[in-house]
Amino acid sequence: MTQLAVFNPANGQQIANLPADDTASVVARYTKARAAQGAWAATPLALRNACIARFRDGVVRELDTLAATMTHETGKPIRISRNELNGLLPRLDFFMQEAEATLTTETVFSEGPMTEQIQHAPLGVVANISAWNYPWFVGCNVIVPALLAGNAVLYKPSEYAAMTGLAITRLLHEAGVPRDVLACLVGTGSVGAALLEQPVDGVFFTGSVATGHRIAQAVASRFIKLQLELGGKDPTYVCEDADPKSAAESLADGAMYNTGQSCCSVERIYVHEKIHDAFIAAFVDTVRGMRSGDPMNEDSYIGAITRAPQLDVLEAQVADATARGATLLLGGQRMSGPFGGAGNWFEPTVFSDVNHRMVLMQEESFGPVIGIQKVSGDAQAVQLMNDTRFGLTAGVYTPDEARARTLLAQVNAGSVYWNCCDRVSPRLPWSGYGDSGVGLTLSRYGIQAFTRTKAWHLKKAPP
Repeated sequence: MTQLAVFNPANGQQIANLPADDTASVVARYTKARAAQGAWAATPLALRNACIARFRDGVVRELDTLAATMTHETGKPIRISRNELNGLLPRLDFFMQEAEATLTTETVFSEGPMTEQIQHAPLGVVANISAWNYPWFVGCNVIVPALLAGNAVLYKPSEYAAMTGLAITRLLHEAGVPRDVLACLVGTGSVGAALLEQPVDGVFFTGSVATGHRIAQAVASRFIKLQLELGGKDPTYVCEDADPKSAAESLADGAMYNTGQSCCSVERIYVHEKIHDAFIAAFVDTVRGMRSGDPMNEDSYIGAITRAPQLDVLEAQVADATARGATLLLGGQRMSGPFGGAGNWFEPTVFSDVNHRMVLMQEESFGPVIGIQKVSGDAQAVQLMNDTRFGLTAGVYTPDEARARTLLAQVNAGSVYWNCCDRVSPRLPWSGYGDSGVGLTLSRYGIQAFTRTKAWHLKKAPP
């Protein structure tokens, strides 16, 4: 049997050697999932909901252990791991509370002998190829509503969060989800490729644009449900009437939280020229106070870079920005980290005097690197915010709500923020424009995403 070696990105040490899947095991798991899905769909929703409730209890019971596992395999600071798990709980509550109203067959017309209804039937067997940066959020955004809707799920966690993926699967099995209804496939990209070869009824992927393109091409001829949650180059505009210090503190957190490894991290900041210098000073001061250190320490805020190849991406962006005239205010290079040079570490990095000729302002950084550009006013800010192939999130800081609404209505983004950033709510759909993907998760729409509508025309026979 093949093996998947798991390394701690903070210190480079191997922490596990997991049995991995291959093409034969993927085929076998698909076959079992297909056979088991019908019975699961026929299980009353109340019982499926009860499984998720018990799963939630398991997460609460093991929260500290689960957080430590996530930190060890991703390099995420332990308090941010706990935040993710605690933040998962209201998402689970939302799915359980809204499932019945969202999935119940709707009667849309009833007159005389004729009744018309809309049924929300499960897709069948769905593939979930998930991400490592928020493995509980991203995985459960698909797994939980898919199961509640009556689907079987073949779940391929990222190889950089495979231990967390196995923990999610174990807790759901212990909660009563049949083993053949939810299977965890462990391995690298070859396992994901084998999964895509199976005749599944839907593919739900979270990850890079490049991989999203390959997945879309792989299933294009099959006319199945395809959902891609991809990257972002998320902009924010700070107006001249905003408080520069409070905006800087908020946006520094939005840029550096989870070591910048979030699809909705703030990645571009545009500041009105009237408050630009004050904002820069407060922003740099805030970032300078963020502590890098052992991710298992409670006071560490900046952790390791999960994937070593991303260090090259960050270095290239820094070099390009510097060569094109940007001013490096903080950071700018790899750092030794707390383990004597071992592991994947990069300094929190802040640039000013940037422009859109720089890769830093065009391509996703996915690390603790940010560019801040001075703008003359609203029109230039909106033009620059939309000068991107991405469209995940965007924000505006101003005390004037009407102004913020006017500006954000012009920006191409699936989620927009007024005086906040880097925020996700289970009540609102999570979607993107352009290269940020197709489809959505969360909200009631994110439950219905795992169903197909079936129209019923029902006519009573005459007496």
